[in-house]
Amino acid sequence: MAAAANPPDNELSDDDLARNRFRKAMARKKRKEREAEGEIKELNITAMMDIMTIILVFLIKSYTASSVTITPSEDIRPPLSSTRLTPKDTIAITVTPRHIMVGDKVKATLEKNMQPRADEMQGKLILPVDAALKKEVEKLKYIAERNPSAPFMHEVSIIGDRKIPYEVLSSVLYTAGQNELENFRFVVISTAEQ
Repeated sequence: MAAAANPPDNELSDDDLARNRFRKAMARKKRKEREAEGEIKELNITAMMDIMTIILVFLIKSYTASSVTITPSEDIRPPLSSTRLTPKDTIAITVTPRHIMVGDKVKATLEKNMQPRADEMQGKLILPVDAALKKEVEKLKYIAERNPSAPFMHEVSIIGDRKIPYEVLSSVLYTAGQNELENFRFVVISTAEQ
């Protein structure tokens, strides 16, 4: 009788077969749910539009940005020209009626007669501008050593007011030349823009 109560493994009742099918179906369903948890079911269009807008703004900004920027000031009025050349990304020396700047930092102060102070001069060399240009040139040479696609071009952009005396401009060019910057570019305002 004991043998009749436990049927052999090959002979399962209909209820046992149904239970086994149900368990397998539940296991398949749970496995599919676990796999589907990592999937993105729908895209949020608002977030996608935000991302595209930000990318568009950065692309437009980088496309239209000029490498030489002149900070608006009443001090500096560059000369007018009919040139159509675009400025390059170089070291910039700005000469206003009051200061001489390398990049955007004031390095020398001009007196009322628009001449550099005597204690900042050594012959035609403007000492604070010379020190700042040495640092900039060293930085550009360091970059050129490590990045062959960005060679040191020995170029400098001069942004000068149209009232600056020739002697001051000559001293600035001499100082730049002493620091291996022998290719000069003068930044002007294009008459086509007016």
